[in-house]
Amino acid sequence: MEAKIIWLFTFVGLYWAYCLFWGYKGAKSAKTSTDYFIAGRSLGIWVFVLAATATSFSGWTFVGHPGKILTDGLPYAFASFYALTIPFTGVLFLRRQWVLGRAFQYVTPGEMYSHYYGGNTIRILTVLVAFLFSVPYLGVQLKASGALFNILSDNMISVNFGMFMLTTVVVIYVASGGLRSVAYVDCAQAILLALGIIILGNIAIVWSGGWSAFTEGIGNLVRGDLASGTNLTPDGFSKKVAMPGAIQMVSSGSKAVGGVWTGMMCMTYMFALMGIQASPAFSMWSYSNKTSKAFRWQQVVASSLIIGVILFTFTIFQGMAGELLVKKGIFDSVNDKTLVPKLINLMSEGTPWLVGLLAVCALAAMQSTGAAYMSTFSGMITKDIYKQYFNKDASEDLQKLIGRIFVVVVALFALVVAAKANQAIVMLGGLAVAYGFQMYPALMGNLYFSWFSRRGISIGLIAGLIGVTLTDKIVSVFGLPWGAYPLTIHSAGWGIFFNLLFTIVFSFLYPDSEDETKEKKKKHTFLKNLAGVPVAKRKYIPLAIGLTLFWFLVGFGPFATIGNTLFSDPNNPATWNPFGLPSIWVWQLIFLVYGIFIMWFLAFFMELSKPISPERVITEHKKQFPS
Repeated sequence: MEAKIIWLFTFVGLYWAYCLFWGYKGAKSAKTSTDYFIAGRSLGIWVFVLAATATSFSGWTFVGHPGKILTDGLPYAFASFYALTIPFTGVLFLRRQWVLGRAFQYVTPGEMYSHYYGGNTIRILTVLVAFLFSVPYLGVQLKASGALFNILSDNMISVNFGMFMLTTVVVIYVASGGLRSVAYVDCAQAILLALGIIILGNIAIVWSGGWSAFTEGIGNLVRGDLASGTNLTPDGFSKKVAMPGAIQMVSSGSKAVGGVWTGMMCMTYMFALMGIQASPAFSMWSYSNKTSKAFRWQQVVASSLIIGVILFTFTIFQGMAGELLVKKGIFDSVNDKTLVPKLINLMSEGTPWLVGLLAVCALAAMQSTGAAYMSTFSGMITKDIYKQYFNKDASEDLQKLIGRIFVVVVALFALVVAAKANQAIVMLGGLAVAYGFQMYPALMGNLYFSWFSRRGISIGLIAGLIGVTLTDKIVSVFGLPWGAYPLTIHSAGWGIFFNLLFTIVFSFLYPDSEDETKEKKKKHTFLKNLAGVPVAKRKYIPLAIGLTLFWFLVGFGPFATIGNTLFSDPNNPATWNPFGLPSIWVWQLIFLVYGIFIMWFLAFFMELSKPISPERVITEHKKQFPS
């Protein structure tokens, strides 16, 4: 057996041992259902910082993201802003949900929504969203892990066998220890994810011949597009280094000129990724914390600063180097799915141990998100369906047992989907995060706007889910005339449009009763006293909104096309700055810095993520709700 395979199984074996160790530790600590489902509300600061970061950035970040930069060029690299827009959702919602969880002892978001809006419709819809999010998203990760090991083992391990083998380990440690085990395994996974991307970025630059050869190679690719007259935007620029416009009219069966990544597509795709921390799973992550001190450090430092810098550098290095390595004869061919595995395999001869390490980095990235969704979805099924409708008096041990059973069930669902769906699994994976984003109005109503009514939220959520489904890639199944992503607007954008429209209209048509509204306002007063913007800083709210809108619209939205030519001529590599970066890449880096400032401004200066002591929450709760 060649050295690479030996190192591959050695590192994977060590990684699995670490996972199973924390499964055992978590099982011993899980005395109650609260311990099992939300780690007994006891996660420490740095455990959450690392775990939430790992959950936010999945195997797609590790494998798929560089691959899309390879196929779609720097316009797709605007998607790297999800390193900031994902935790932007956390800035808006996580601390307030933590306050409610601590005060009212919520375990699942279904309990939170049902308590606030009344009735069980929203509870069931929340579980439905969790299912629609978890199963396809998990299926994508499992399929990708099997494909990775198939390539790295030189076809020794089949895709499906690798997928089932890797899933078994995840199921064991998640089912055993619940969210606590997931969190502690995620700590290592976050570090491995970041380390792996950095190493692969360096490998891409070295094998390209160094920085000068890398930037010169990009310039030659642009010259090749111009000479052939292919891969050009409507303005005649190479699509590798220029966004193809603010928006495009695209009908069913036709393609956007110069690629789909217009300004509107980039911005609304960020909406979809914002669905990760709006999803029901992240509500449970918020409840699991001992304090709220971790939130701003995860949002501003771990995610926005560290992951943001990594994505706008090292993943771009990988993606833009792929075609260069083909032209140098290092790769015979490469596509979005094989780029990262082939970069890893470059280390097979000289440093085979690095192949094993990078394989574990990729595996950790793929499992980090899936494990969390297995755990949290099992909690929602147990608490919101089984306990609510079938056995209200279920014991703590029985609830843990049901939770463990549903960890296995959701994994089996995901495996079946991954094994059978093939190309459709990619469509379903894209739908998942867009579905998660449809929880935004429910969260806004619960945490900010008391006039959103129960009926408005429920009808709006249903409309949003339908809107997403009928405008995503899966629309090809229905043969609808407008095709996927009409007007180059992502399905998350269409979904939230219909969601908010129906929510607002039906909230006015069918408002809650006077008593219900009074009770809701009481909860909002409670939140405002504890987690509202301080009086002295409320004068800055319009400024905060304006700065954020400017970031979304200009940084990576419809006005980002300014960045195509602002700093240099995209078609003339000789004009690119001294570092050899085309104008659009410089624009992205500038707005990365601006975005990090925005995140600091909101989380720290505006105090949207300022820590609140648990004791103060309990004291204020007793004042507001003495009964």
